[in-house]
Parts: sequence; structure tokens; C-alpha cells
Amino acid sequence: MKPSIVEINGLHKAFSKQQVLQGVNWNIEPGKVVGLLGRNGAGKSTLLECLLGLREADGGASTLFGEPVTALSDQARADIGYVPQTSELFEWLTPVQLLDYFKALYPRWNAAKVDGLMQRWGFGGEAAHKQIGKLSGGEKQRLSIIRALAHDPKLLVLDEPVASLDPVGRRDFLHELVDGVIERDTTVIFSTHILSDLERVALDVAFLQGGKITLQAPLDELLESAHRITGTGAALAGLRFSDEIRRQQDAGGGVSILARLSGAEAAALRAGPELRVETLSLEDLFVEVTK
Repeated sequence: MKPSIVEINGLHKAFSKQQVLQGVNWNIEPGKVVGLLGRNGAGKSTLLECLLGLREADGGASTLFGEPVTALSDQARADIGYVPQTSELFEWLTPVQLLDYFKALYPRWNAAKVDGLMQRWGFGGEAAHKQIGKLSGGEKQRLSIIRALAHDPKLLVLDEPVASLDPVGRRDFLHELVDGVIERDTTVIFSTHILSDLERVALDVAFLQGGKITLQAPLDELLESAHRITGTGAALAGLRFSDEIRRQQDAGGGVSILARLSGAEAAALRAGPELRVETLSLEDLFVEVTK
């Protein structure tokens, strides 16, 4: 097994009396593309900020490239690209001035990639010299993405990177992510609420619920194996599954079980009486896991 690029152990974070992260454990191996899913307010941004050392955790430990996030070397920092949910740019600069500033900070700056993205993403000509504060939200988001990709990072952390982009902008970004980043074996953490985008790029998904990573698995395997089994309490009372995710009883006595099943297990259950066995889409799975 490859050593983890991201390793989080027992991470806790609270704001006032609200516990947001409650003992998060999370490991990500090199080259993985992981979609981070969770409901609004689940703590996705807080988790990403803590793992990057941008926000101090209350407890637990995080390492990147084997180094504590509280004491990352210059080399480790140079290997990270980050796109925050809200663009944090020097709004008094122009796009050209901003990128020239960051170019001086990174020894592995890919000028050809930057020039290509600037032309393709609407920053050619006069737009390259327009004050950033006068750009639209989508333009700022695209500029943040260019800045994050410019030094060919080994770890790319994206927090809702397409939230401000129109459908064309989202398509262009996902195309660049697949062709220019993922194929280079870059490790990517991608937080988004647009599940269709996630299905196009993520190889693994991780669900943040109740302050913890409750489920992580390869996306294709999860969509093939995840099933919802419903029936009466009596019909399901004796059934136990080795990979059971959640079991819930409703007020009427019915029981719903979310579990990962093999094809043979699902077929056997469907052949029995009084049970309903359904495969789940990613949207269905999101709703079930984050209840």
C-alpha cells in the first residue's frame, strides 16, 4: 500500500458550543480523486481548512506528505493547490499582476499552462489587465482555479470550485481537471454539491455526516453494491449484513436498511417475500447516508 498523502486522526473542531468535526479519521493515498460529500453545514469547508492548516483544530492530528500541517516545509507547501469556496484574491491587482506575484513563489510554475488557460477562459486581451475587484464572481472563480493549477500541484484541494460558474464554465473546468490534472496522477479532493459533476471526475467518494467520515469507497463499486432494503420489522428482524451502513425504523414499524450487497445477495433477497430491494443512484445514496 502506498503511504498516504493525507492522514487525519481524531480531528475535532467546534465553534462556540457547536461541535462540527467529531473525531474525523481520513486517509487518502497518492493519485486518488476523492469527492467529499455532505449536507450544507456538515463541516466540509472546515475539514478542508483544518487539513491544510488554514484553521486550527481543537484536537487530533493531520499530516500532508508525512509532515504535520502545523509545520509544513516549503517543499510541501509548493506541492499543494487550493481553490476555496469563496475566492480570496488581491482585488486591487489585475489577473496578470496576481499571477506574476504567485509565479515568484513557486519554483515549478507552468507558464505554458497558465497562458493557455488565460486565453481559453476569457482572460486574453484587455480582460487580463482589468482590476480583479471589477470581475464577476465566475471570472474570479476561474482565476482562482488558474492560480491553483499553475504550479502543477501534487495535491489539489477544491472546495465547491464550480459554485460560481455557468454550465459552460463548469464543463471547461471539468475538462481541464480530467485532461490536465487527473491524468498526471495528482491527488485531488473535490467538494461539491453538484453530484453530476462529481460522477464525471471522482474515483472515490467520502461522506461527512455527524462530524465524521461515515463512508468512503470507490464510486463505481459503491453504486454497484449499495442497496436499500425495506420491509416489516418482522421480515427484517433476523437479517444482518456484513457491510451494513444504516438501519432505521419508522413510526409504523417498517424498517429500512442501507447496506452494500453482492449481486448474489441482492438476488437472494429479491426472491424472498415481503422485502423490497432497490439499487441506488448517487443522489439516492447521498440522501440515505446523510440523513
